[in-house]
Amino acid sequence: MSKSEKSDLQAVHSVSMGEIQDFISHRTTIGGMQNLDSIAVHDNKKTGKLLVEAQANLELAQETGYTPELRRNFSVISLLGVGFGLTNSWFGISASLITSISSGGPMMVIYGIIIVASISMCVAITLSELVSSMPNAGGQYYWTMKLAPKKYAPFASYMCGAFAWAGSVFTSASVTLSIASSVVGMYMLCHPEKTIQTWHVFVTYEIANILLVFFNIWEKPLPAISKSSLYISLSSFVIITIVILSKASGDFQPAKFVFVEFTNGTGWSSSGIAFIVGLINPNWSFSCLDAATHLSEELLDPRRQIPIAIIGTVVIGFVTSFTYSIAMFFSIKDLESIYNSNTGVPIMDIFYQVVNNKAGAVCLEVLILLTAIGCNIASHTWQARLCWSFARDNGLPGSTYWAKVNPRTGVPVNAHLMSCAWCAVIGCIYMGSTTAYNAMVIGCIIFLLLSYSVPTIFLLMKGRDNIKHGPFWMGKIGYFSNIVVILWTVFTTVFYSFPPVMPVTAGNMNYVCVVIGVFGAYCVIYWFARGKNKFTTVEDREAKIDELTHQLSNQISNLEVILSHTKES
Repeated sequence: MSKSEKSDLQAVHSVSMGEIQDFISHRTTIGGMQNLDSIAVHDNKKTGKLLVEAQANLELAQETGYTPELRRNFSVISLLGVGFGLTNSWFGISASLITSISSGGPMMVIYGIIIVASISMCVAITLSELVSSMPNAGGQYYWTMKLAPKKYAPFASYMCGAFAWAGSVFTSASVTLSIASSVVGMYMLCHPEKTIQTWHVFVTYEIANILLVFFNIWEKPLPAISKSSLYISLSSFVIITIVILSKASGDFQPAKFVFVEFTNGTGWSSSGIAFIVGLINPNWSFSCLDAATHLSEELLDPRRQIPIAIIGTVVIGFVTSFTYSIAMFFSIKDLESIYNSNTGVPIMDIFYQVVNNKAGAVCLEVLILLTAIGCNIASHTWQARLCWSFARDNGLPGSTYWAKVNPRTGVPVNAHLMSCAWCAVIGCIYMGSTTAYNAMVIGCIIFLLLSYSVPTIFLLMKGRDNIKHGPFWMGKIGYFSNIVVILWTVFTTVFYSFPPVMPVTAGNMNYVCVVIGVFGAYCVIYWFARGKNKFTTVEDREAKIDELTHQLSNQISNLEVILSHTKES
């Protein structure tokens, strides 16, 4: 390798490329290969892995012009751990049950799961087709950049990226609030003479947000943490379901109570509106399906692996949430007492009714809490990647700082900390409104659906057959799914902005329309004031392809030479 080539490689600040280059440098000299015959055979495996990683890096650079910056250490299982660990449908039903339990009761949740899971499969197919065709950590905002007409691509891509990142932050906030509510609820169950104060939940929220920051500081343990989150979630689901059904001792509610009776406790005179408001619960339980797409640059074969994770998330989510909900609702003893409970955690009230023991109910709720913690960690992983990828295209104020990958820990620490700081700010909403949780959940849903619809609209405008198809492509089913995604986005944006209860007061008003409006206005103002002059376009990015390809090709050539010698030895 020449001095100029080595200098070029060192000039690129990349954890991924740097690690590969360090490996090569330890086995070479500037003048050529040195003592390769003495390299231990055990280097063969590592060299082979790095070669596959370098080839994946080269493919990314050739197609996009992005510098590969992150290590490719995630497998399908660890990726599914992030995808399902975040979506975690059965946990979502438990955490946001308070929304649906008064908007139609058990029946609403059961049929809501079927409706939303069907629509979520359309979302999953749409996202899987796009990521299989154009894998990139930027996900939906990158696809928009590639699909939109050249004249509108920068602005549309910028707005899509801003909404996607906002959706991820609201998701983390909503999960953190569910953790805080769970902790406070367990205390209240054991101390029924107490009354929940808003500040109790708020302080717990902020403490949880700070403590959970540390899990996403280092890259190496993340795949293992993701796998653990998956196993904890599925184990908790099985344990809770078995315990509740066995403790119910055959004393179940009639099928009519679970599948037929509609209980409207929202104050809306229209049962239809009450039902739609109640859909927020199952919809949140199947949201965030794009999470796996933002790990595209941390996988060896993202075109195939990510669709498996996304589709698998929906399938596992439906099976677990549907069976779990049926088991819980058949086991309810007194629905009215759940409405009047002081814990703020309806699922724990169900546990207590069935096991008739506070310690037992708390133990089951601890399993929910552990699942929620895994969900929050996955959400932080996702929001950090979204923030980082958007910042490397100068989509945020101070992007130079947020786009840095920490060379010691291997992750975008700055983007992670900044995103968590905004979660702390959003938590302050809870102090001003008792329906803040509902607003966070809705903000998560609508922001993300809007970000999915933007590239989908441009995909249909460009023509589905006018892009390079990836290994996952569903033809007419994909076209149908695209239409469903767009229509569902319009539907939810309108109806999910309705107040959750009537009559409306300042304390129970649904402020999500205000949040979306204010954030959207800020994005537009920032774009015209500064963003349009800073944002990196496709043309700017692809201008770097030749240079990156040259650097990465040299790495591959050197790794191939090293591998050939280790095989011979």
